[in-house]
Amino acid sequence: MLPIQYANNQANEVGLTKIAALIASERSLHQEVIVIDNGDLIQGTPLAYHHARLDNEPMDPMVLGLNYLGYDAAVVGNHEFNYGLDVLRKAVKESEFPWLCATILDAQSGEPFLGKPYMIKQFENGIRVGILGLTTPYIPNWENPVHIEGLRFVDAVEAAKTWVKVLKEQEQVDVVVVSYHGGFERDLTTGEPTEPLTGENQGYQLCMEVDGIDVLLTGHQHRSIAGIQVNGVIVVQPGTTGVTLGKVQLELSLLKGKWQIDAKTSELLSVAGTEADKKLIELVSPYEAKTQEWLDQPIGKLTGDMRVKDPMQIRLKDNALIEFINRVQMDLSGALISNTALFDNVSPGFPADITMRDIVSNYIYPNTLKVIRISGQDIKDALEQSAEYFELTSTGDVQVSSKFKEPKPQHFNYDMWEGITYKLNISRPIGSRVVQLDYEGEPLNLEASFDVVMNNYRAAGGGNYAMFQNKPVIKDIPTDVAELLAGYIMERGTIEATLNQNWEVIWD
Repeated sequence: MLPIQYANNQANEVGLTKIAALIASERSLHQEVIVIDNGDLIQGTPLAYHHARLDNEPMDPMVLGLNYLGYDAAVVGNHEFNYGLDVLRKAVKESEFPWLCATILDAQSGEPFLGKPYMIKQFENGIRVGILGLTTPYIPNWENPVHIEGLRFVDAVEAAKTWVKVLKEQEQVDVVVVSYHGGFERDLTTGEPTEPLTGENQGYQLCMEVDGIDVLLTGHQHRSIAGIQVNGVIVVQPGTTGVTLGKVQLELSLLKGKWQIDAKTSELLSVAGTEADKKLIELVSPYEAKTQEWLDQPIGKLTGDMRVKDPMQIRLKDNALIEFINRVQMDLSGALISNTALFDNVSPGFPADITMRDIVSNYIYPNTLKVIRISGQDIKDALEQSAEYFELTSTGDVQVSSKFKEPKPQHFNYDMWEGITYKLNISRPIGSRVVQLDYEGEPLNLEASFDVVMNNYRAAGGGNYAMFQNKPVIKDIPTDVAELLAGYIMERGTIEATLNQNWEVIWD
C-alpha cells in the first residue's frame, strides 16, 4: 500500500498509493479504461497482517484502496486464502467491485465459490469487453486445508475453454480479457518448459490451447513481462508489490457493424519518481498508525549476533538466525529434526533489542507448522533438491542457480536443517551433492522414519518438494510462526545466538 520498507520505514518505490497516480494519469488520457487487480491483494505486508490477525473489524485497507481507485474487478490469488475463508469473504463483501474466479468452485453446488466467473464492461461506444478470472488450481498443494475447506479446484485451461466460449457466443463480447493469477510454464519464445509442468502455471498453455483470448493478464511468478504476444495473445506480468502498473492498449475499429481489434500492445509503467496519492495515504493512515505501534512493541533482547550481512553466506554455513528459528520449531513441536529457509535476501536478521518489526521483517509469510513423518531417503532427497540452489561460475565462484532465479526468485525454496549433520558438495553433479548425512552421530538410516517439523507450505510439497506430499501429519500447530517466534522470545526475555555447526556447503 505505502511506499516504505517496513523493516526500517525508509522510502521505497512501491505500492498502491503510487500506482494510484499512474491510474489517474491513464484515465486522464483515455476514456475507455479498465483497471483490474490480479490477485494476492489482502496478504503480504505487516499492514495486511495486522488487519487480518489483530484488528479485522474495520474494512480491509487494501479493499479500501481499490474502492477509492474505482477498480473494475479483482481476481482471487493463492495468498487470499492465507488468513482463512472468513477474512476473505469479509474482504469480498466490502468490495465495490466483483471478485472473479472460474477455477475455484463450491464443492457441493459446483458453482464458482464467489459467484462470478466473469464480468462484462460495456463502454458508451458499444464495445463489450468480457473479463474472465482464473486462479491457479495448485493451491491445495500449499494451503492449510482448513482455509480451503468445501472448495474444489479445477484446471485453468479447461475452465477457460468453457467460459471464453460463453463470453464469445452467449455474451457476444468484442474483446476477451483473461486475468489469470498464475504465470508461464514455458519459454515464451521457444515453448520449452521452464519448470516442472505441475499445473501451477499454465499461461503458455492458455495462449496456445484456448481459442478466443485477446489479452492475458498474468501474475503469481513476480516476473516483469510486457511487449510480447504468444499465439496472437498479448500478455503482461507487472512484477510484485506495486513496482509497476501493467498496461495493455487495444485499438479497435467498427467494420460492418462489428468491432475488430486492429492493434494491441503491452508495457510496464514504473512507479519510480511518482508522487504517492495523498488522499489514499490519509484514508489508510488509521490502519498504518496501529500497525506501526504494533511493530514497535518490544519483544525481548538478544545476546550475540543474528544479523544478516550477506544472504549467500547465511545459506553456505550454519548460522545463528536459522539455527534459532529451527530450535524454536523443534522446541514447540517436540520434533527432533527441523528445516526452515531465509525467505528473502532483504531479511535483516535480529538486532540486540528485538521488536515485532524484526519478527515480521524476517518471517514474512503467515505460515504455520506441521510435523510430518518421512523417511531418511526423503530427507536426503530434500537436501539434494536444496543443493540445486547453487551453481559455480567458470571462475569457481558460487552463485544462485538459474533454476532458483527464473522465472522468479525462489530463495524461500532453499532449506537449512537442524537435528541432522550434513555436508553438501556443490562441485558434484546435481543429485549427488549430499556427501555427509548423519543423525545422532551415525549415518542416517535411509529406510527409517523420522518426525520432522517444517512450515505448512513445505509440508504440503510446496516448492516442488514432492517427497513431502501426502505424508502422515503427526502434529499440526495452526498458529502463525511469526507469533510463535514472538511468544518464544517474550517468554524468555533474552535469547542467545548459538551455533553448533551442524551443516555446511563446500566445493572443490
